[in-house]
Amino acid sequence: MNALVGERMSIITPKPQTTRHRIIGILTGQQFQLVFSDTPGYVRDPAYKMHKAMNRFVEGTLEDADLLLLVFDLTEELDDANPVLAMVKKANIPVILVLNKMDLVKEQRIQDVQKWWEKRTTTVEAIAVSALDSKNTGQLLERILQYVPEGPPYYPVDQLTDRPERFFVSEIIREKIFLLYQDEVPYSCEVGIESFQESKTNAGEPLARIRAVIYVLRETQKGILLGKQGRSIKKLGTVSRLAIESFLQTKVFLELTVKVRSNWRDDERALEQFGYK
Repeated sequence: MNALVGERMSIITPKPQTTRHRIIGILTGQQFQLVFSDTPGYVRDPAYKMHKAMNRFVEGTLEDADLLLLVFDLTEELDDANPVLAMVKKANIPVILVLNKMDLVKEQRIQDVQKWWEKRTTTVEAIAVSALDSKNTGQLLERILQYVPEGPPYYPVDQLTDRPERFFVSEIIREKIFLLYQDEVPYSCEVGIESFQESKTNAGEPLARIRAVIYVLRETQKGILLGKQGRSIKKLGTVSRLAIESFLQTKVFLELTVKVRSNWRDDERALEQFGYK
């Protein structure tokens, strides 16, 4: 979706289950408007209410979509027990199989994976792409336009998403946590934006003052996030601020704090606060 819309809507890390929310990306051309709905990966055995909420995002998207893009990472293993197989079979809409990361594999791998999916699902066609290099993404867009029904535009031509800036700021911080920390720490974190104020620097330049809270499950995780003498949280703040400045196209003053909120992944009130409801 990032490659098609032309903006970094969804965060990207090498770790699985990075995306937790359903994110809308809007692409408007001269004769079309496409509304993409990027979902989390389906959690096979949901251990928490958060996982169940993530799965509902996926199921809800299948119910109201006109076209399904089934995106598969060509470097991943094929699995007959993949729950997505059953979900795709139930979909009463056209399915395009999108094989991503073609730049990392040989042609034979692409052919083998395509045959594997086509034997197990009903797809209208398949296309291999490299989202990183934007290879074949233009061709994919052309194919998408062949299958979506005609209708009126839902959004203004200059709108790229239905999410506020606060959401993307919190996602950027969460992305950097995934990139900088190991083991279970990133999966135990959630980011909330306590304040987001626009002001001016002493030189009169635009300035965004942002105060964010990183919630963790345990005190030990808080210690890991902070690091010795606060070095880790300082580094996190620096890389996050630079990425947020690039996203907002303005100077940013970022304040990060860490709080323990035990069991937030199963707490209904917390999940509502973090946007899982």
